[in-house]
Amino acid sequence: MLIRIAGLVPESFVDGDGIRFAIFMQGCRRNCEGCHNPETHDLNGGRLIDTSEIISAIKKNPLLDGITLTGGEPLLQIDAAEEIARAAKNFGLTVWCYTGYTFENLPPEAEPLLENVDVLIDGEFIESQRDLELQFRGSSNQRIIDVKKTLKQKKIVLLTEIGG
Repeated sequence: MLIRIAGLVPESFVDGDGIRFAIFMQGCRRNCEGCHNPETHDLNGGRLIDTSEIISAIKKNPLLDGITLTGGEPLLQIDAAEEIARAAKNFGLTVWCYTGYTFENLPPEAEPLLENVDVLIDGEFIESQRDLELQFRGSSNQRIIDVKKTLKQKKIVLLTEIGG
């Protein structure tokens, strides 16, 4: 399956907990003022790559703790995101995903992806709420959600311990 990406970071230390393979997906319609990755907004920008190439690169690195789907907006290419996330889970890796949607407003087609996501950072970046002291997010409205507990308890459960 083809995916349009802005770039790949094979060993990131800033896009989630541990050593992560970060996939910067191309395309976002939000255009948040002050966005950290404005080059990812153009829906026709970046480059096309087969998901199998990304999955192969992930599988080859024994040092990885997980992958991170970021962007851009990963939910604009939800099938490709789900395929990569499922493969990562099969390799025993954690999956983090960033989205401008709030958990409560995720599209119904996000359900198969969520089944393979451990941590979801939700919400648009809001420049007036920017906080450089926050871990793994840019503005205070964004939440770090424990997806497994949230789905089980049917209410938002924030991740309270990172790196433990």
